[in-house]
Amino acid sequence: MDLFSPLTLRNLTLKNRIVLSPMQQYSAKDGIPNNWHLVHLGSRAVGGAGLILTECTAVAPAGLATLSDVGIWNEQQQNAWKSIVDFVHQQDAKIGIQLWHSGAKGSLHHPNERMKPLTAEEGGWVVKSSSATEVNGVTTKALTIDEIQELTSSFVQAALRAVEAGFDTIELHAGHGYLFHQFYSKVVNQRTDEYGGSFDNRIRFLVETVQKIRKVIPEGMPLLIRISAVDYIETALGWTLEDSVALSKILKENGVDFITASGGGFTNVSKDKVYPGYQVPFAETIKQETGMLTGAVGMITEATQANTIITENKADLVVIAREHLRNPYFSIHAAKELKMNIEIPWQYKRAF
Repeated sequence: MDLFSPLTLRNLTLKNRIVLSPMQQYSAKDGIPNNWHLVHLGSRAVGGAGLILTECTAVAPAGLATLSDVGIWNEQQQNAWKSIVDFVHQQDAKIGIQLWHSGAKGSLHHPNERMKPLTAEEGGWVVKSSSATEVNGVTTKALTIDEIQELTSSFVQAALRAVEAGFDTIELHAGHGYLFHQFYSKVVNQRTDEYGGSFDNRIRFLVETVQKIRKVIPEGMPLLIRISAVDYIETALGWTLEDSVALSKILKENGVDFITASGGGFTNVSKDKVYPGYQVPFAETIKQETGMLTGAVGMITEATQANTIITENKADLVVIAREHLRNPYFSIHAAKELKMNIEIPWQYKRAF
């Protein structure tokens, strides 16, 4: 088993263990992916990654972080995604959509405008979360139980659209301080009803959503989840790796096939805790403790480093973000460096 070994999840077989990590491009209008997204995602498929994951894709307008994010809550968006999916498939790669709701981290300007809160005149909206809290200088409102259940329905409808668009897999973004994370972490969740308080209550929104999505998507389609394995907050409120192991066991029982173990979302990570592969132990621990297939993230930038993660059974996939921005052809170069033979697009063979 190495970086270029295939991996099967339910009925989906990936040709290698390299994944393009979801990275917001802030380049859409009305939630519709466009030629930028086609080239961004398509070039990494041409570059040899086994699995392409879209950037976080909103399931409802209020789920956007900025007005430049992508969505899949209507037919026009679904159709735009389908053309991208088709191109990725033509490159012998698989593609998954990351479904998401920003919750308290929504209604912001574009990053080029420092992501300041939008005013109502600028198209901003009232942001809601598990509890009334202050995020990015804006006080959010707590979601009602009816609204929580409506959001679960939005995720289900988005999943159905993803199936119609031809995606091979679906990933729920339940980390990085976004809405699901705002429920399971006590940093934000101060509710006293069935969606707050105890561990089981705080994970309820995510688990219920998983259960309902699993019922409507094809049996052979894998369901993936990205979590923040830790909050990097050393208080009683902080979510811990032990919490993530417990959550992963429950998600596995409810039909989740794969966990990508990232971290943080509510605070900046101390620089002394950031180094090559710094989050890999999260994936390794969850894999060992639960038997769940896992994806490793966190400054994975080199072929030998990525290969070692797989050969030493620390994770089952390497999910590579910034290095893919620097080098869309990371997979082809990695195979060459590791002296492994892989299929290269015929149009590029003269260069390799």
